[in-house]
Amino acid sequence: MNAMSSPNLFYNDSIRCGSTNSGARTRHELEAHFSSDSSVPSHSDVYEQIDQLEAIDVEELGKLLADDGNETTTKPVTLADFFEGLAQLATMGVVEVTDIVEAIHREVILRPLGRFNDRHLNNWQRGITGRIYGTIRHIMLKVGNNLAAVLRLYKTVMSQKNAQPLPDSLKKLVNVINGVMGDHLVNHKNALAIPMVLYDKDGNPQCEALSGRVIILCHGLCMSHLSWQSTDGHGLGDAIDRSQPAATVLYLDYNTGRRISRSGRKLSQVLQELVDNSPNISQIDLVGHSMGGLVARSALFYGEQDHLDWVKRVGNLITLGSPHHGAMLERIGNHVQDIIAKLPFAGSLAKLGDMRSAGIIDLRHGSTRDADWKALEGRSVLPQDFRHPARLPSGIKTYFVASALVETHYDSKMTSLLGDGLVSVASALGEDDAEHALFVPEGHKAVFYGVSHVNLIHSRRVREQVVAWLLDNGRSDYVDKPRIYSYPKSLALSL
Repeated sequence: MNAMSSPNLFYNDSIRCGSTNSGARTRHELEAHFSSDSSVPSHSDVYEQIDQLEAIDVEELGKLLADDGNETTTKPVTLADFFEGLAQLATMGVVEVTDIVEAIHREVILRPLGRFNDRHLNNWQRGITGRIYGTIRHIMLKVGNNLAAVLRLYKTVMSQKNAQPLPDSLKKLVNVINGVMGDHLVNHKNALAIPMVLYDKDGNPQCEALSGRVIILCHGLCMSHLSWQSTDGHGLGDAIDRSQPAATVLYLDYNTGRRISRSGRKLSQVLQELVDNSPNISQIDLVGHSMGGLVARSALFYGEQDHLDWVKRVGNLITLGSPHHGAMLERIGNHVQDIIAKLPFAGSLAKLGDMRSAGIIDLRHGSTRDADWKALEGRSVLPQDFRHPARLPSGIKTYFVASALVETHYDSKMTSLLGDGLVSVASALGEDDAEHALFVPEGHKAVFYGVSHVNLIHSRRVREQVVAWLLDNGRSDYVDKPRIYSYPKSLALSL
């Protein structure tokens, strides 16, 4: 794989796993190259100063990219974490932009000369221009790490007092950043990487022992546990709480930029710990919006695979607009990126697309298992036809909700593909892939017209249907009933 097609080009060369295009050099590598290159003496002063910098430990930095699935903390991000993470994030941005600029520079110089090949690309890295770009990366990493270290020291001092929590507005911003590049944050051990935490209805981390029925709401991409809130007090969680005062509603918060399967494994672990700490929990229900539904499915898959006790207590799984068979928008984005990568002089710009998180990439085909990506190089996923199925556990009542932007029922392929603007109706209902079809009874499916993807969690009609399913709790037999269709301005749901 050449340097221009490598999916890891977007990263700083000094922290790539297994990359052969090493741009940023350690002190010893620089010394070896400088001593053998006759062109160096004219720039010796520059390199002597570089040589005085502390060498980057490539082996240690390489470990940062080996996301082993373990989170470094279980505490929510604080205000001090926010500023520390921003300092490191700014440095990451400069380094990665430098990678893109160098890639374009290299292509513009070498391609017209017919030298855009492995041999000349390797010579580029050993030449003076390649070393200058490496110098920029080295210095920026040094400055950024020192700044982050100062802020980390400040955070340690402040933590001895009361750590100031993030305001809600900044909390939502942090979750957006995690959705866009959350796996990068974890790999770089950035303080902005949020852990998986269960919150109660008051917005506090769940720590009390629970009993009876527990209903957990799982948010979607770039959202947070605060996304379920409504200014008028009529959010989905509020409605469930009013309809079932004996039940406990919890809100999951997690890093949506990580692999969905990693989040699924982590959720399985969190739910087992919840049951271990609260053995009197009689039932667990999972309600997931968008990616949250896939994370819930992944957790069920791994929980059943590991024979964990919490799975036996799950009564209902409800997904709202979850791309069970992939999201069209991510597929289109990936296709456009592939086209740009093939254009002369513009191919390097396609590497901007590699900045998007692994969580977004998993949405391409709705991948919920490690096997869909672990054997691949780079940050891709297996094609749709080769992904591994994740069947629904038996004995759990499953309900799928889809929505469409159009307000009336048009039985057309275009309406189904358009769906809610992000996910097609067929994908949300688990129907458009015969091999990976999720066999949910027709009576357990509902399509809401005139509702966008985001508004699925705020729609009154959707809220009433979810509450009805949870109240019924599997007592009614929906197997022989038709799917539910709901339209705007309807006083009752159409069956």
